[in-house]
Amino acid sequence: MDEKGVTVAIPMRWIVGFGVVGLALGFGSAFVVGPLVNWLLGLIGDAPGPLRLAATLPMEWAIPVLALLGLCLGVWVGREWRRENGETTVSAEGVTVRRGGAGHHVPRAQISGVFTDGYELILVSQSTNELLRTATDQILIGRLQQAFEGLGYLWQGTADPHENDFVTWIDGKGSLDDRAHLLLRVRQRARTDKQSGAADGARDDLRDLGIVVRDRDDAQQYRLASRR
Repeated sequence: MDEKGVTVAIPMRWIVGFGVVGLALGFGSAFVVGPLVNWLLGLIGDAPGPLRLAATLPMEWAIPVLALLGLCLGVWVGREWRRENGETTVSAEGVTVRRGGAGHHVPRAQISGVFTDGYELILVSQSTNELLRTATDQILIGRLQQAFEGLGYLWQGTADPHENDFVTWIDGKGSLDDRAHLLLRVRQRARTDKQSGAADGARDDLRDLGIVVRDRDDAQQYRLASRR
C-alpha cells in the first residue's frame, strides 16, 4: 500500500468493457432489427420510430451505424457509472471524495471509524458524529476496505455499528427540539423536490447539532451522537 494514498474509483478499463459490450450488441442488433419491427407491426400495428428508422437502413449501413451507436451508448453508461460513484482518495493525511466537479476532504485526525451501510460509505468521529456520508458501489467495498486498513484506519465493516440507535423521524414527536424538527422538515421537502443541495445543507446543519440523519425508503431516520 502506498502511504501517499490510494484512489478508489470505477476503473477505466471497465468503461472500455462497457463500450465493447455496447459495440457487440449494436453489431448484433443490425441483424435482428428488421425482423423485430415486422413482428411488432404484425402484433400491435406499430413500432418505435428509432427502430423503424434503423430497419430501413441497408445492411452495409446498418452494421457500422448500429455498432457505433452501441459503442457510444456503452461508453456513456460506463462514464455515468464512474461519475456517480466519484473518486475516494485515502491517505495518511485524510480522506478526499471527489464527485461531479466538487470535492470534500476530512482530515485523518478527525476520523475514528469507517464503514459502509448499503450503498454508502460513512466516516464517523470519536463522538460517533457523522463526518461524511457518500454514495459508493458494492463492487468497490473490498478495495475501500483494503485502502483504509492498509493506512491504519479503523474499518468497522459493512453494516452501521449504530444501527440500533436510529429512530424514524415523526414531525413534532420525540426528544428533538424545534430547531432539529425544522431542519428535518426542510430536508424532507428538499428530498421530495429532488433538491439535493438543499437536502445536503440541512444534513450538515443537523450534523452541527450532533444529529446523524439517513434515508430509508421515503422516511428519514436519525440518531444522536454521543457526548464524548
